[in-house]
Amino acid sequence: MSDGPSGTFSRDAGELLPLARMDEIAKSQASAYAKADPFPHIVVDDFFDPAVLDPVLDEFPGEGDIEWRRFNDYNEIKLASTVERQLGRATRTLIHQLNSSPFIEFLERVTGIAGLLPDPHLEGGGLHQILPGGKLGVHADFNKSLRLKLDRRLNLLVYLNRDWQEEYGGHLELWDTEMTRAVRRVLPVFNRIVIFSTTDFSHHGHPTPLTCPPDRTRRSLALYYYSNGRPAEEVKSGAHSTLFRMRPGEREPLSFRLLGEKLLPPVVFDLHRFVTRRN
Repeated sequence: MSDGPSGTFSRDAGELLPLARMDEIAKSQASAYAKADPFPHIVVDDFFDPAVLDPVLDEFPGEGDIEWRRFNDYNEIKLASTVERQLGRATRTLIHQLNSSPFIEFLERVTGIAGLLPDPHLEGGGLHQILPGGKLGVHADFNKSLRLKLDRRLNLLVYLNRDWQEEYGGHLELWDTEMTRAVRRVLPVFNRIVIFSTTDFSHHGHPTPLTCPPDRTRRSLALYYYSNGRPAEEVKSGAHSTLFRMRPGEREPLSFRLLGEKLLPPVVFDLHRFVTRRN
C-alpha cells in the first residue's frame, strides 16, 4: 500500500493534536467522565481538525488491499490490522501522536488514571473494519497484556465514517454490569472519539449486524493504554482474554471454541490470544 503522492500528508506532526481543545476538555470533562453511566467514559465530536483525519481516511485499506486478520464466528465478524508496515504514512503518524507524552497526559487528566503507558504493538487495536452484516458482540476486554505485562486500563476509539446515517447501524453500545440493557448507544460518525475505562465490568460492543449499503464499511482506529497495577475492584478474577457476554434472550450456539473454553484451562486460550495477535 502506497503512502500516496508527495505532500499528501505534509502537516507537521506537532500540529496533529488539538492541544488547546485537549486542555479545555481535560478541565471541563473530568468530572463527567468519572460519573458517566454505565462506566466512566466520554464522547467528543469534531475532536481533530478534519484535515488531520482526511488523509487517514483516504489511505484506509479496503477489504482486499492488505492482509487483514479476519474474525468470523458467532461473537465477531470483522477485519483488523495491527501491523504497522501495512498502515499508510498519515495513519502511522497519527498513531505515534496518540501514543505521545502530550496525549498521554491529556488522557490522565480526563480519566484520573495516573501512570498510563501506550502500546507500540497495538495489541488488539490498530485498524478495525466491519463489512455489511458484520458485528462485534458485547464483551469485557482482555485485562492484561501478556507482551507488556501491564494492566489494560483505557480504550480510545476514533471513528472515520463520513456521512454515516442512523439507519446504517454500527452503534457502539455501553451495557450495564448485569447485562440487562444498553445504557448508551454511540453512532460511529466521522471525527467522533470515545474514551472509556476498561474493567471486567465495562461491557461494550457493536452486537447488531451492520445494515449499511454494500459499498460502505464501518471504519475506526483503536488504541489501548495500560498501567503497572490497577485497583482490585476493577477485576473479578485473574488475567483473562476477551469475555463475551450474551444479551437478554441471546444464547451462543455450542461450538468447538466454546466447548474448549469449558474443558481447557484459561492459560491455553491466553497463550493462543498472545500468539495470534502478534501475527
